[in-house]
Parts: sequence; structure tokens; C-alpha cells
Amino acid sequence: MSPLQLSPLRFSPEEVTEVVGLYMSNPEYCRATGEYDPERVPADRVEADLREEAETAGCEVLLAREGQDRIVGLVCLLDRHPTDGHPWIGLLLVHGSLRRHGVGRRLAGLMEERFRREGREGVRLAVLENNPAALAFWRSLGWQEIDRRPDRRHQRPCIVMHKQLV
Repeated sequence: MSPLQLSPLRFSPEEVTEVVGLYMSNPEYCRATGEYDPERVPADRVEADLREEAETAGCEVLLAREGQDRIVGLVCLLDRHPTDGHPWIGLLLVHGSLRRHGVGRRLAGLMEERFRREGREGVRLAVLENNPAALAFWRSLGWQEIDRRPDRRHQRPCIVMHKQLV
């Protein structure tokens, strides 16, 4: 298993095509969010959504690769949530062909370690209530439910989770 390499999404046409493939490899996620038709994920919309995310103050959109190979995942991070001041993982998406191969666990571990090195005491995320597989994944990594509330952008029911880092 090669180490994961993280780099900012640069929005080249090749990267956007790879990211669209990443979304299309996760039809369950697309259905759960309701944002994209899993059969036809429009590249221009994915690019616009991720550009908006990347251009928001304190946000990063990172691509994960094993070595220099194809994209294996995507992570969106928020350095400081406007409500609670904690860092948040806004999205962690693994290529569908690699689910249950430890990539998500490795990516989550990298994000936790990054925030730990920065001296952050904890990190948060929200899981859509209609995504039980994601909830089971985060629970298996020691994350705990702390709240239930709608997400800020689309008002979808979510489970807010927290992981203590110190």
C-alpha cells in the first residue's frame, strides 16, 4: 500500500474529469445528498461547487492519490467553523472501487493527524441522516454523535459528530 499524497485541487480539465469519475463511482452518495444524478454528474456543476468551496475563506479542497496514480479520494476541509470554532471535515469521498480497502480510514487519519499537529483539540463533521454507511464508518473510527441539525447549505437532516484529538 503506497502512501497517500494530498494536493490542492487545481481545476485542470484532467483533474475535473477525474473528480467527476470519483462522484460517479459513488451513486449511493449522490442519491443521499440529492445534489447530483448518479447516472449523469455534470462536470461544470461539480467544478463550480468545488471552486466555491475552495474559494471560501478557511476552506481547502484536496485530492488524494496513491503515488502519482489516479485520484483515490477527495477531502474538503474547513479550518474554523463559524458557529463552533472547530475545524471540520466537510467531505471525505473515496473512489467507489476502493471502498472497504482502508483508503477512507487512512484519509481520516491524515486529517486527524494534521489537526493534531496544529494543536487542535477536536475536529467535527456532519453525516447525512440518510447515509447509514457513512455513519457506521465514522463511528468505527471513534467519532461520537454530539448533535442533530440540518446542514447549513441545503437544510438536510444531519448527525454532527466530534472526535477529540488530545
